[in-house]
Amino acid sequence: MTQQASLLASRVGAGRADGGRRWRSVDPAHTGQVVAEVMLAEPATFVAACRAARAAQPGWAATPAPVRGRVVKHLGRLVEENREALARLVTREIGKPLAEARGEVQEVVDTCDFFAGEGRRLYGQTVPSEMPDKQLFTFRQPVGVAAVITAGNFPVAVPSWYLVPALLCGNAVVWKPAECAPATAEALAQLCWHAGLPDGVLNLVQAEGPATFEGLEAALDAGLVDKVGFTGSTEVGRRIGELCGRHLQVPCLELGGKNPLVVMPDADLDLAVEGALFSGFGTAGQRCTSLGTVIAHRAVHDEFLARFADAVERAVIGDPFREVLYGPMIDRRFLDRFLGWLELVRPHHRVQGSTGTGRITSDNPRQGFVGDPDDGLYCHPMVVSGVTADDELYRRETFGPIVGVAACDSLEEALALANGHGYGLSAAIYTRDPATAFRFRAGVSAGMVSVNNSTSGAEAHLPFGGNGRSGNGSRQSGIWVLDQFTRWQALNWDYAGRLQKAQMDVAEPTPDLGFRL
Repeated sequence: MTQQASLLASRVGAGRADGGRRWRSVDPAHTGQVVAEVMLAEPATFVAACRAARAAQPGWAATPAPVRGRVVKHLGRLVEENREALARLVTREIGKPLAEARGEVQEVVDTCDFFAGEGRRLYGQTVPSEMPDKQLFTFRQPVGVAAVITAGNFPVAVPSWYLVPALLCGNAVVWKPAECAPATAEALAQLCWHAGLPDGVLNLVQAEGPATFEGLEAALDAGLVDKVGFTGSTEVGRRIGELCGRHLQVPCLELGGKNPLVVMPDADLDLAVEGALFSGFGTAGQRCTSLGTVIAHRAVHDEFLARFADAVERAVIGDPFREVLYGPMIDRRFLDRFLGWLELVRPHHRVQGSTGTGRITSDNPRQGFVGDPDDGLYCHPMVVSGVTADDELYRRETFGPIVGVAACDSLEEALALANGHGYGLSAAIYTRDPATAFRFRAGVSAGMVSVNNSTSGAEAHLPFGGNGRSGNGSRQSGIWVLDQFTRWQALNWDYAGRLQKAQMDVAEPTPDLGFRL
């Protein structure tokens, strides 16, 4: 079997039945249009994919790293050549505005460009020994087989953060994408395969979460998986962490967020409003880095809130192929879950930002909406002020177009609110004072901090990841992700011709410690 056909739980338009159920991927902006139809895999298929990866990995690891880097380089060029088609597929399948989808595809290109060069580095070190005629070295070794499970809100960018460095380092990969974006996953996998990967090095398994977890557990028990990468909810990440811990493995977990944006008295309010608008409502608020709560100093709270609510009210929402702030929810499951979170709004809160709440329909219209509201899964944007640390709305991640606004009287109070919910992914502060910015950076628990910029936004050469409920401290992107997909190996080479014992056969200089001037 070829790499394209082997161990795919399903191929778009030509699924292979293996006991799983049929899944239809629907355009969330036009729910009557089916984008793709696949057969979802059973746990046994996931295990079989891991066996194929295990068989292929040694040969791939033996391929010189610069050659693996050329495969990554070819992938980047292929993605560039297919940029528009891939971006439009992302927009059709998950409803992300086309401008954002193009940016997401560019992130894949940037990731490939960075790691293509890393194939000629993967540096170890030569270390001086404490004994003569002896040299010490360190080497990066691939971990082996990586199982990667990704979410649907960034169906090509986030997978590339795992797949590209994992493959570059000499690992084989089993990739389980989100069920809601099977066509996009198939497209990205095809680009990877056509970049020159050998058979079995990258295996795509389309499956639901429970089947994936069962298959992963079986594969770990069988010793087929050496590293797990997961992007998704904190709850599922906790279960995966527990599962990996039983096998003495540390997974790479990129989880949820309740990301704060602090507005200090000296902030440029127009800039802060612009940042909050994009942070809170880009991708319909369906990002792990989406803004959760604005924490505005009382000196500017009312003015900021008025400007922010006005900007949200005027924002264009609707058809993702037009110039809009955001389009539909990713799929009906995301819509239903978001509507449930609206129950977190309490009587002491004030809701602004739209001409209604909940789902946008012709009976519950949004002023300025573009497109047919009844044809898609659209939600009204919500700005909820009066949020306090006692509110469930403050503590819980709400994956959708809702932003809370809280007040503070000092930087110390802002930091307490920024950290109090236990998430630690991304945070932003708007201030003109460098001392305030650095004090915020030192005090906030987030793994990523922005000054006078949004909570959302990543670059391929910076570490991406969070702490606390947002992750286990692992990092993606840049050179930091190499520690997820390699293991350090130390080598000591003694050419003295006799056994030299460390810490025992070491020359001892003779000082005169009693000397005084």
